[in-house]
Amino acid sequence: MATTTEDRAYSGLPNKVVSAADGIDYAYRDTGGEAGGTLPLVLLQHFRGNLDSWDPALIDALAAGRRVITFDYAGVGGSTGATASTMGEMARETIAFIAALELGQVDLLGFSIGSFVAQEVTLIRPAIARRVVLASSAPQGAAGMHGWAPEVIGAVGTPQTSPEEYLDVFFARSDSSRQAGQAALKRMYARNQDRDTATNWATRQAQYDAVCNWGVPDHAALQRVSAIKHPVFVANGDSDPMILPHYSYLLAGLIPQAKVKIYPDAAHGFLFQHHAEFAADVEAFLSAPR
Repeated sequence: MATTTEDRAYSGLPNKVVSAADGIDYAYRDTGGEAGGTLPLVLLQHFRGNLDSWDPALIDALAAGRRVITFDYAGVGGSTGATASTMGEMARETIAFIAALELGQVDLLGFSIGSFVAQEVTLIRPAIARRVVLASSAPQGAAGMHGWAPEVIGAVGTPQTSPEEYLDVFFARSDSSRQAGQAALKRMYARNQDRDTATNWATRQAQYDAVCNWGVPDHAALQRVSAIKHPVFVANGDSDPMILPHYSYLLAGLIPQAKVKIYPDAAHGFLFQHHAEFAADVEAFLSAPR
């Protein structure tokens, strides 16, 4: 019997595990479906995020035309091992996960620190990625990126965070953006069975170490990202307090084949707020002629 779009809805996908050559058992979800000539789209998650931190509406929109796969880095959520403290280590884990699923070449979509990891994957193993989407991103070594503003890390970096603090960072202050954020949270928490394991304090510490390392000012690192020759789509919200929009323009200016789009009345979680528009933009980018 053919698999329907409803069967692949993210809110109902089972948690799966695959053992990789690096000794890690990676937790993941896979929408499956017929590829139809398209490559799988592998998603890389944000700071402290797990499989349930993706907005199901975004995943379902992306999966309308292609196979979409989400996974947890080592030590995160349902994956075994210890959480890495550098983006390079997380990139190696991503490569090992892709190899374990025998995917060959893929398209990548990295969100927040996932976008840093996607850059590293593309630099370490260029042939593994065809096209790359960098959401809420910045290049390594950019001035002003060494750690996040106190109000930001205070909201998302404490032992116990709240929905209100999440909304403060991921959505803009307008009523429309806050309403979109509340709707996104409702979708994320609608799944009440077979949820992913919550991330722990060790993950927070290691990932923030990786963030700080990424943000040490380094002109050589800025030159390094220019080696990415892939088509790249850079996107952000116009009011992101975590990774300021001007870093999107800096990143797109450094990558030869990059295009950039800034979404209005949105912050770090613009891709959840504008999930339909962003998914359509991603599909147009991935399916466009080279």
